Amino acid sequence: MSVAKMSLEGKAAIVTGGGGGIGRAIVLALAEAGADVTIADVSPERCDEVAERVAEIGAQALALPTDVMDVRQIESMVAATDERFGRIDILVNNAGGVSGRPFLEQSERSWRRHIDINLVSMMAGISAAAPVMIRGGRGGSIINVTSIEGSRAAPNFAVYGACKAGMIAFTRSMALELSEHGIRVNAIAPDHTITPGNMGNRTGPVDESTWIERSPETVDAMNRLIPLDREGRAEECGDAALFLASDMASYVTGTVLPVDGGTWASSGWVRGRDRKWTLNEGLSFG
Repeated sequence: MSVAKMSLEGKAAIVTGGGGGIGRAIVLALAEAGADVTIADVSPERCDEVAERVAEIGAQALALPTDVMDVRQIESMVAATDERFGRIDILVNNAGGVSGRPFLEQSERSWRRHIDINLVSMMAGISAAAPVMIRGGRGGSIINVTSIEGSRAAPNFAVYGACKAGMIAFTRSMALELSEHGIRVNAIAPDHTITPGNMGNRTGPVDESTWIERSPETVDAMNRLIPLDREGRAEECGDAALFLASDMASYVTGTVLPVDGGTWASSGWVRGRDRKWTLNEGLSFG
């Protein structure tokens, strides 16, 4: 194995939703590997903060406030990236959103918002960026950030799960359609990850002091659902994206990489407070 295969020197990347949480971690991971990065995020303040971090790392950054629910804005962002860096090698479709409630309590407006921000934004990003990659003749890597909820039942998150399942299917189809151009298309599928959004701060600063505090009982209940006994860190999604973007994954396409501590594999099973696996709190095995 050559460490040089992890290098992204001379490459240019786009990360949507790059201003916070998983997207921010992916931006920083790519920049640390040498890539120049466009940070596309609905929050100008977050775009600027992450761009400053990228500059400190030593890579170039382009901060472009972008509402991914507007296809024209995505197209403009991709064009600006191509103009600035003269190439696009990596596209990470990370922007998304979720509203947890029973399906019959959701409005048509809510359905369409889920579809636009999760599914349509990914399609628009690929539609705009893939032709730039093809013209460059150097291949490329497209990474879609989906969720394990796209591969299992997701009560109270049915529309979100349907969108993420659509992203997985689209990832596999694009892997085939774009393979002749040397463009690899993969997805990462996180589960619960510690991010500002999951800690009650969806639009404010990344500063952890603004996050909600959770009781030890709440943390323990969450951890018992996860085989590795803890929630994920955004940086671990960044590492997974870096792998898929790099030459380390040169023969990997059409795959979905769970970054979930084993949660998808354990679906249907939980652990009691004694840490024994069980189908319910009253029935324990092992």
